[in-house]
Amino acid sequence: MFLTATTARNPRLVDAAVGLHRDGLVPPDTYLVDLDAVAANTAALAAVAAAHGVRLWPVFKHVGRNPYVIRTVAGHLPDAAAIDLRDAHAVRRAGARLGNVGHLVQLPIGAVDEVLSWRPEHVTVFGVEQARAVSAAAARLGITQPLLARVVAATDHIYPGQEGGVPLPDIEKFAAEVGDLDAVSLEGVTSFPCLLYDESAGAITPTPNLRTLLTARSRLAVAGSPIRSISAPSVTAAASIPLLAAHGVTHGEPGHALTGTTPLHAADLDQPEIPALVYVSEIAHILPDGRPAILGGGFYPRGRPDVALVFPGSGEPLTLPVEPAPPENIDYYRLLGAPSSGPPLRVGDTVVLAFRTQIFVTRSTVGAVQGVASGKPRLLGLADSQGRPW
Repeated sequence: MFLTATTARNPRLVDAAVGLHRDGLVPPDTYLVDLDAVAANTAALAAVAAAHGVRLWPVFKHVGRNPYVIRTVAGHLPDAAAIDLRDAHAVRRAGARLGNVGHLVQLPIGAVDEVLSWRPEHVTVFGVEQARAVSAAAARLGITQPLLARVVAATDHIYPGQEGGVPLPDIEKFAAEVGDLDAVSLEGVTSFPCLLYDESAGAITPTPNLRTLLTARSRLAVAGSPIRSISAPSVTAAASIPLLAAHGVTHGEPGHALTGTTPLHAADLDQPEIPALVYVSEIAHILPDGRPAILGGGFYPRGRPDVALVFPGSGEPLTLPVEPAPPENIDYYRLLGAPSSGPPLRVGDTVVLAFRTQIFVTRSTVGAVQGVASGKPRLLGLADSQGRPW
């Protein structure tokens, strides 16, 4: 999905992946992240956001909560959104601050005291029971914790496995109940996804969820419970930040824009963010019909890789199709199409791909690299898919 964009806009990242794999410095099933490109992408996002008065909480799940990436991004955007408790731990270990916790995944009740002791700027809650738990923990710490309410309406776009939130018809009642609690304040509302890339239009457009948030803001103002913040995550990029600002949104949550891997970046090679992420594997064995099987572990089911670059020991790289694989099967290997010509392939040959991923749900290793653009890549370190040293 992103191989064309990567070879066109950041070809030295592909070269770095091949060299580091051939030198034995990165194993197969490794995502390689170009930290210099991430830094440039983050700077571009921060500049656009500042120009439009939108604050950004970066998200790191898709890069495996990698500490090198977190620290690189924090140089421009210091407050992160943690989608779950593991995210919050990873962000804190890397030395960044927590802008929002509990969205997409609610904090476990037993972890609320610990997370609040880290002083997150906001905690997202799906209902009054979670708000009560946060208030009780905040009271024990002697603080008042700002909350965001995840608001949902019947017309919203909600992914399976992400259901839940305060029903829009109940938002005034919810605000009143929160107002009766001692140690929390309702500061804003949020949802997901609020924007999506429309492939037919070639543009990022609002979902019904954004309209739900704007309606919630209006209703709360009429009810005498005005809010100050609207966080509208999904496809937050330089191209979409002006759209957020035009709707009065105060916060966005860039994820794939940090690595130039939103669907928009695959289609439009003129976006300011450049590709900063590739997947490195190697040929594990070759079937009798000539199809190479490459080592897997990182093939996110929604990634839809279509082609791979295979680098034989000599000669030019081969572009081979990636065969479809059912998502219900474990990706021990991934088959490529058999080459019709070119040098013979061997076990151990390097393979590079680029596709949409969520590294935190894979078995992959993540390598952080500097110096790619100069042609002198330096591997800073390897981590697992949860950001722990490998």
